[in-house]
Amino acid sequence: MNKSMNEFISEYALRIGDTSLILGQRLGEWCGHGPILEEDIALTNISLDLIGQSRAFLTYAGSLEEKKRTEDELAFFRDAREYKNTLLAEQPNGDFAQTILRQLFISTFQFYFFDRLKKSKDAMFAGLAEKSFKEVAYHVRHATEWTYRLGDGTKESHEKINHALNELWRYTGDLFLMNETDKILIKEGIAVDLHEVKKDWEKKIREVFLQATLVFPEDNFMITGGILGNHTEYLGHILAEMQILPRSYPGAEW
Repeated sequence: MNKSMNEFISEYALRIGDTSLILGQRLGEWCGHGPILEEDIALTNISLDLIGQSRAFLTYAGSLEEKKRTEDELAFFRDAREYKNTLLAEQPNGDFAQTILRQLFISTFQFYFFDRLKKSKDAMFAGLAEKSFKEVAYHVRHATEWTYRLGDGTKESHEKINHALNELWRYTGDLFLMNETDKILIKEGIAVDLHEVKKDWEKKIREVFLQATLVFPEDNFMITGGILGNHTEYLGHILAEMQILPRSYPGAEW
């Protein structure tokens, strides 16, 4: 059965919303555990930005599908295989250096992605991208400044962020994975060509790494599959915690 244009757009919106939701959930785990008070608040605020983005994109995705699910239904009543987020977002926080580097990779991607999505022929995507872009600009600046401080700081901080790089690099390729949905929506002027985003992303990451005294990896082995519903074990752990209350008391109201 052929998919309608609304179904392709819904799937695309779902991907964007899922990545923001899962990354926001991850950052929320830092609340009360930040290395310093300022960073505790900063990471929590970034988490709230991401969850706000997720709500908007999930609401749009649900409005276009046949089931007409709400943002809450999409967030709390789907299983891991139904999620379309990038694999990088679901990776554990690790230490502060790992959280910062994960944020640098994803926020830099989102910066160039939303900048292009602002020009989408889909008015809803264009509007949501405009708002999200302004928030993500701060996220990039925050992660970049901390990458400089950790990479070109003490011997210990450099070792920690270098270890984070070894742990996370293999998932960066998943940021740029595309399939038939992308091909169709790019042709219609709705979606973003991630090949172009990758060029800008890689240039920016190289610039940041140079100043942070980090070596840009040349390893091309990548683990991908997020948009296909193929995830690491960590997503299941996140969803178990995130979904336990609404699943235990479906339809409950405060």
